[in-house]
Amino acid sequence: HGSIRTWGERLRGREIEAIDTHGKHLFIRFAGDLTIHSHLRMTGAWHTGPIGQRWRRPARRAWLVMRARGYEVVQFDGPLLELLTGLRARGDFRIASLGPDILGDGFDDRDFLRRLREDDPTRPIGDALLDQSIVAGLGNIWRAEACFDASISPWRPTAQVTDEQALAAVHAVRPRMADSARGGTQMRTRHIYKQPRCPTCRGPVESRGMGDDNRTAYWCPHCQR
Repeated sequence: HGSIRTWGERLRGREIEAIDTHGKHLFIRFAGDLTIHSHLRMTGAWHTGPIGQRWRRPARRAWLVMRARGYEVVQFDGPLLELLTGLRARGDFRIASLGPDILGDGFDDRDFLRRLREDDPTRPIGDALLDQSIVAGLGNIWRAEACFDASISPWRPTAQVTDEQALAAVHAVRPRMADSARGGTQMRTRHIYKQPRCPTCRGPVESRGMGDDNRTAYWCPHCQR
């Protein structure tokens, strides 16, 4: 927080030149080769609206407030928020090591498959899909939906998943994620995530923690093998 208090002086009067993302990483690029880098993880949120509009969270939880032309943008509870020079942003290993962006224009199928095949072949496909170095931007909800849409158990070892099946999982959720990012209904239309029964066979949905982070996987043991 100490360094954030000086941001106003460094950024005052600078125009925003671009706002872009890679996976779950957000970059606000200013004139003068300065970039705000943000990652919300599970706790952060952004608020945008006219100055004076009630915020969604208490003011004490605001990490960053930017105001211009009658509007304000506020970041709350962001576990990662930093001001970078352009050179540092371009050379940051955390960013450079990210896999292809799930929502990027022209998703690179070959790069995704290469990274998947270079990983541990005994690793469950559901765990691999959450690895941001394999595919950036896929979270726990869409991991469950991707595996369901491709009829793959998230527990199937990656070596037993064909290239066609792996691509089917990613391609199935890309348009749904894009719709959700635009404010559509797809985030609320969940086939398997936290659902009591499978929408296909009406059998019970199973769930169990997976991977080092113990993120809960959801699957239908009848429809997903």
